[in-house]
Amino acid sequence: MGISIEEMNNMQLDVLKEVGNIGAGNAATALAKMLNRKIDMNVPKVEILEFREVAELLGGAEIPVCGIYFNVVGDLTGNIMFLLTLESSKLLANMLLLREENSEILDEIEQSALQEIGNILSGAYISSLTTLTGLNMKISIPSLTTDMAGAILSVPIIQYGQVGDKVLLIETEFHEGNDEIKGYFFLIPDVDSFEILLKSLGVLE
Repeated sequence: MGISIEEMNNMQLDVLKEVGNIGAGNAATALAKMLNRKIDMNVPKVEILEFREVAELLGGAEIPVCGIYFNVVGDLTGNIMFLLTLESSKLLANMLLLREENSEILDEIEQSALQEIGNILSGAYISSLTTLTGLNMKISIPSLTTDMAGAILSVPIIQYGQVGDKVLLIETEFHEGNDEIKGYFFLIPDVDSFEILLKSLGVLE
């Protein structure tokens, strides 16, 4: 049985948070390049939260959200999820598509745009992790779903109940002009992968 997030000491958590900061910074740079315009990013908040607290952060279990989900394979295995409120996901898709319209639901083109954005952001994050750790990791093709926050979060809760009920969450705000997009990005390693990750970062014997 590997180490769980509940068993980590403060130094180990601080290192994981710093990895989150670097990954989120690279993701914002990648997004700006993709959109070919200046994107400002607030310093991300990196927190260790219980899954139920993630839903509260989004505005409650019943708020509609867009979730982009990836499998991570290689030396470290697990999942990445990128969560946006429906409002933020529409804004982000329209920024990429250069559209003004704002309907209540995401159309197919917007969903495709968001999957591509999720791909770029998660790819940049994993690339940072690979550089910092020397571990070889790849992400799968993204799957996108829109549903209530509680329903989307129930998937990793069931899948990773054995690891614990806490998750490393990176809250990132992107700005372009007056538009503010808040995204929540989290890494859910498999049960043995926390140990591999911490050893590769030099904070576990």
